[in-house]
Amino acid sequence: MTTATGKAKLTKSDLMAPPVAQTMQQRSLVIGVIGAAASVAGAFLVPGSFYSAYLIGFMFWLGLSLGCMAILMLYHLVGGAWGTVIRRILESGMMTLPLMFVLFIPILLNLPKLYSWARPGLLADPKTDPKILEIAHSYLNFNGILVRYILYFVIWYGMAYFLNRWSTEQDSTAGQSTLRFRAMSSIGLVVYSLTISFAVIDWVMSLQARWISTIYGLLFIAGEALSAFCFCVVIESILGKRKPISEYLTDTEVHDHGKFMLTFVMVWAYFNFSQWLIIWAGNLPEEIPWYVHRMNGGWEYVGLFLVVFHFAVPFALLLSRQLKRKARTLVWLASWLIFMRIIDIWWHIEPASHPALHISWVHFTIIAGIGGLWMAYFFHNLRSRPLLPVNAPQTLRLLEPTHE
Repeated sequence: MTTATGKAKLTKSDLMAPPVAQTMQQRSLVIGVIGAAASVAGAFLVPGSFYSAYLIGFMFWLGLSLGCMAILMLYHLVGGAWGTVIRRILESGMMTLPLMFVLFIPILLNLPKLYSWARPGLLADPKTDPKILEIAHSYLNFNGILVRYILYFVIWYGMAYFLNRWSTEQDSTAGQSTLRFRAMSSIGLVVYSLTISFAVIDWVMSLQARWISTIYGLLFIAGEALSAFCFCVVIESILGKRKPISEYLTDTEVHDHGKFMLTFVMVWAYFNFSQWLIIWAGNLPEEIPWYVHRMNGGWEYVGLFLVVFHFAVPFALLLSRQLKRKARTLVWLASWLIFMRIIDIWWHIEPASHPALHISWVHFTIIAGIGGLWMAYFFHNLRSRPLLPVNAPQTLRLLEPTHE
């Protein structure tokens, strides 16, 4: 429609997701239900593989939810067209946190299947390491895990809820201040960094309860940010072929997303190398067992694979300006890096339960099951609002040249 001046007037209906989003939602739900059913069967058929595989799947998809929230808060702080075109993708991703809250319950109810400190028999054994007993009584126990799990998700969802609610209000009311977005994001990024670090200590580091690393949470923060940008590139490659995003997504924004991918590939590598170097230099008996587990039994080849294909090759490819400027080429590398994020989390978690290289069919069903449900929820969120926040100042600047 047009105004009296002859200029096009944009409406919410003009910016709604194309029909492909509904198709993807339906297909994702089918995959999720089938994967979930197969995973439940796996809990009975291969219990020795199920619980560590479930933790891997949970940590990957939770990381994607939190990564979307962190990148959204970064956007609210610094602004830029790079974030305007993916803002609703990020908001839809972070609003899957209620699903992840529910999906942690199987882990909570089966702590002894994963964590040695939660096994009553081991704690009652007089030969048990006194430090493990001390940790189990003071910090790592069911009540502590339960309280902190609820606290983490209340904080995460609280931040996501308000950012999402205020964004929805912008669609209805023009001229709203963006100060509250910046205020929430400035505090939120600090709170997110602290809470995810403690969550990783509770759920992943405690698989080897005596091992400590002060930089461990940063490894996951970098990985979650990388996952979020790769995910956005994949989704924008789908939506960018169709209206309305095809009219506003340019090579410049895609190039920016590629540069962010390059940044977080390097940050991930830097944190991993820093941890390894510090532990190697210290050579302390409390620290080196973590690497001993991952440099034997075939796991060393997975570590080498990560060095080459999570860092070296993507780093070299992302130096290409031409590759970063085209969504149809960048999407292949983004998809590969999402796969490598799963391999990285597998390498962090699985050796604690299986000293020798181990992979089971249930690893695939859990990733598909949780992922299918996550994606169905994501596309449901994405379809509920315009793909661009209609009255946001950044959106108005983006749309101005088109409608002059």
